[in-house]
Amino acid sequence: MIPLCLYSSRQSIVPPLVLSNWLSQSSSATIWKGSRQSLSKARIQVTMNLTPLPDVKRLSPVCIRILGGNPGKFTLQGTNTYLLGSGKRRILIDSGEGKPAWAASLREVLKTEGATVETLLLSHWHHDHIGGIEDLRRIVPHVVVYKFDPGEGQTAIKDGQTFRTEGVTLTAHHTPGHTTDHVVFTLAEEDAMFTADNVLGQGTAVFEDMTTYLNSLEKMKTLFHGRAYPGHGELINDGLRKIAEYINHRKHREEQVVQVMKCAKADSRRNWTGMEIVKVIYKDVHADLHPAACAGVLQILGKLEEEGRATKADDGVDGNSWVLTGQAAL
Repeated sequence: MIPLCLYSSRQSIVPPLVLSNWLSQSSSATIWKGSRQSLSKARIQVTMNLTPLPDVKRLSPVCIRILGGNPGKFTLQGTNTYLLGSGKRRILIDSGEGKPAWAASLREVLKTEGATVETLLLSHWHHDHIGGIEDLRRIVPHVVVYKFDPGEGQTAIKDGQTFRTEGVTLTAHHTPGHTTDHVVFTLAEEDAMFTADNVLGQGTAVFEDMTTYLNSLEKMKTLFHGRAYPGHGELINDGLRKIAEYINHRKHREEQVVQVMKCAKADSRRNWTGMEIVKVIYKDVHADLHPAACAGVLQILGKLEEEGRATKADDGVDGNSWVLTGQAAL
C-alpha cells in the first residue's frame, strides 16, 4: 500500500498512544547508540492517572511489596521492592533509591514477619533500584548482595542461577535492553516473573537498545505463564498479555516511522531526521515532549539501519538523517 503523504490533509496514519504513557518509566536515562540523554533533565511535566498503592502490601503468600518511597513522574508510585519467602530468612529484590520511608517500612515488615533479609538481588544498576543498599546493610549487616556485572562488595549473578529460601525458588535470567545488566527473576512456585524495568505496571519502558530489548521481551514470554511483578506500578495479573502489548506497541511505533519515511516532504526530499519524524507522529503533543519522544524514534531508526532497511543520508546534516533503503535522498 502506498501511504498518503503525512503532510497532506488526508493523513491516514494511526495516531500514537498517549505520550505520557510512553514516558512512564523509572528515573533512568534513555540511551541510544552514540549518545545519552537523561529524560529527567528534560523537565517534562507528565500527568498520569496512577492507581494508588499502599506503602506495604502482601501480594501472595510468599511476596510482600514494599514501595521505595520515591513517587514521581518517572518512577510512578515509586520503585517496587519485593520481600520473598515464608520463613525467617527472606530474599529481597531491589532496594529502592535510599529514601528513609523505604527503610522504615522494611524495618517494620521484618519485625512483623519475624524475619531477616539473607539475600538482596539487584535487577539492574539504576539508582532507584540500588540506592538503598547501605540502608539495608544497616538493618541487616550480614546481607549478601547479588547483581549481574557486580560492583564492589557485590557477588555476580549468573544467567540461569537459582536462589532459594523457604517457599521460594527464584531463577535469574539476563534480559538486557533497558540496561545491559538487566535481569528478571522467575518464581517457580507461582509460575510468575519479576520483570523489573523491562515491563512496568503502567505505561511502557525505556531501553538502551531496541533490538536487544525486543529480543529480551520475546525471551521473557517463554519463561512463565502467570503474574508479572513489575519494577514500577501495579501487579500485572496476565504477564504474557502485557508483554505482548509491549511488543505490539514497539512494532506499531516502528510502522509509524516507516510510513512517515515513505512520504516525500514539501521540498521533495525523502531523508528524515529523528525530530522531523517526531513532529509528524507527535504533531498534537506539546513541543516540550518532543526531545523525549525523539529518543525512541532514534532507537527505531538505528534498528532499521541495522536491518538494512534504512541508511544515513549523505546530506550535510552530520549523518543525522535517514532514508529508507531504495529511496533516493533527492
